[in-house]
Amino acid sequence: MIYKYSMVVMLLLFSCNTSKEVKQNTNSEIKADYLKKVVNYLASDELKGRDTGSEGIKKAADFIIEEFKAIGVSPYFDGLGVNSYLNPFEVKNKNGNTLNGYNVVGYLEGTDKTLKNEFIILGAHYDHIGEIAAVNGDVIANGANDNAVGSSAVLAMAKYFAETKSNKRSILFVLFSAEEKGLLGSKHLSAQLKNKNLNLYAMINFEMIGVPMKNRSYKAYISGYELSNMADHINSVTKVETIGLLPKAKAFNLFKRSDNYPFYEDFKVPAQTISTFDFENYDYYHHVDDEPELMDYNFMASLLNELKPAIVHFSNTPTKELKMYE
Repeated sequence: MIYKYSMVVMLLLFSCNTSKEVKQNTNSEIKADYLKKVVNYLASDELKGRDTGSEGIKKAADFIIEEFKAIGVSPYFDGLGVNSYLNPFEVKNKNGNTLNGYNVVGYLEGTDKTLKNEFIILGAHYDHIGEIAAVNGDVIANGANDNAVGSSAVLAMAKYFAETKSNKRSILFVLFSAEEKGLLGSKHLSAQLKNKNLNLYAMINFEMIGVPMKNRSYKAYISGYELSNMADHINSVTKVETIGLLPKAKAFNLFKRSDNYPFYEDFKVPAQTISTFDFENYDYYHHVDDEPELMDYNFMASLLNELKPAIVHFSNTPTKELKMYE
């Protein structure tokens, strides 16, 4: 989120099992080039807008799985062979036909023998709306800002944590499908994890972070700002106003309109979405011109590198600092 950041950030983290001081080196930067690579593929014409159930979104899922494998993030679910990263569910289309939807779920076990039983979810939806009415002959809604950029953020965070092993709590890296059809993928996975009695600490969702806001004191906003202490704790770690309150986010009830919400409903823990789309800085929501070349990859990298120490902090604290307000 900021355009100048230290090359080396050292955090002192404490284990709940020992008083020994643990030094974490967090100098593995998230690179703009990596984010651009991911967005360029997911929002390419080849994938034809990544509509749930389409050939394009199957290719997107395959790409994400190959990234997880290359990064060194394990599949969370067993029993699906080489596709065990996939969390399948069914979707009815407008004609009443059944489509197959797939969340893609990567898993990085925590390094602490006790805290690894608690989970953080970093998520984003990777589906979009497919082909729509033509504008100047173009019918593909590429969905770069909505939400290939969020997907790139999750993969970049997965890459970072896999490289640094800086998480005492376990982390699920989740790319959701069928968000555009009513949060169906996140509803499915949340219910499934609830049935497994997953010990969920917090869920952080990334949505439309490809373009910076203008004339605001903060870098990004968080949905449900007033419902938990997440924003305050992020800012206390970053030591700048990384997260702010966007009045329109509350007015349009964005807290309930992205993939964070099913996890709040099922687990009643801090589950919120980070975004920079403020209804004024981008004209191509659900439009064929939502293209990769319009994204600001240097901004995205700076945003994620600024958020990174906060997520490291959340994954290592001896107690659960993040809480919903009464």
